[in-house]
Amino acid sequence: MTDTANRPKVVIIGGGTGLSVLLRGLKVYPVDITAIVTVADDGGSSGRLRDELKIPPPGDIRNVLAALSDVEPLVEDLFQHRFNKGNSLTGHSLGNLILAAMTNITGDFFHAVREMSKVLNVRGKVLPAANRSVVLHAEMEDGSIVSGESKIPYSGKKIKRVFLSPESIEPLEETIEVIRQADLILLGPGSLYTSILPNLLVPKIGDEVCKAKAKKVYICNVMTQAGETLDFTASDHVKALNEHMKCTFIDTILVNDEEIPDMMKALYAEELAKPVYYDIEALRDLGLEIVHDKIVSYENNVIRHDTVKVAKLLYDMIT
Repeated sequence: MTDTANRPKVVIIGGGTGLSVLLRGLKVYPVDITAIVTVADDGGSSGRLRDELKIPPPGDIRNVLAALSDVEPLVEDLFQHRFNKGNSLTGHSLGNLILAAMTNITGDFFHAVREMSKVLNVRGKVLPAANRSVVLHAEMEDGSIVSGESKIPYSGKKIKRVFLSPESIEPLEETIEVIRQADLILLGPGSLYTSILPNLLVPKIGDEVCKAKAKKVYICNVMTQAGETLDFTASDHVKALNEHMKCTFIDTILVNDEEIPDMMKALYAEELAKPVYYDIEALRDLGLEIVHDKIVSYENNVIRHDTVKVAKLLYDMIT
């Protein structure tokens, strides 16, 4: 196996389920993985702990730790267990509570994540985009402002831009360093405005990504998302990223070219979601290298990226 110091350095930026799916596939390859994870979540268990304990939301971090962990399945199941009984415990996952407790013990969320990484024998590094909670806001096309990551997709309005508060957020020094040293920077898959952009909008992180020497790859979502990317084409996703960063920084886009079965289209149509149109000419006009393949898997009537195929395509880009 390749010496750890000589392994290609891969930085993955995002949050939500898509990030965890991708990491499960990538961790089997001889690469040095760092996941930079959003701390803008304010819904569910994460939101409750964030409000009650004044800590960054642990949910997305918990999922990434589980995805990169190398422990017995039962230990991972325990970490991911969600209580469904008890007034105070209902809805909380054990992993979120452990991260909250570890933050209390160490006095610092980042140190809590680092210690849990050791406990779970995590393959790689997991870094919160900031060591404090941030609030995500969206300015809509009608000029109104919606505050709160969990509320933005349900506003019923088209997003013009998203931004963070407070403005004085500092990223971890480790985050800046891994971006500068990266060989490959991956964005997505995941919710464009509420999972990917909250990381890039942390002051200095977006700037460093724009300047980084690494190859930058956007893993395009397979389906549009009502309240965020309704009717978006593949190029619309890239344009939104460029506009928020005020730089043209993506080198390559990975898109699905497999026809989605009619039954799945009908299911997703109920949520006003449809397959992202792969507008090849518009992508070429943006100067992008286009990598396309059949990269979809179906599980319990949910469309996901095929973690094995996507990981192989990404690994091939740096070898």
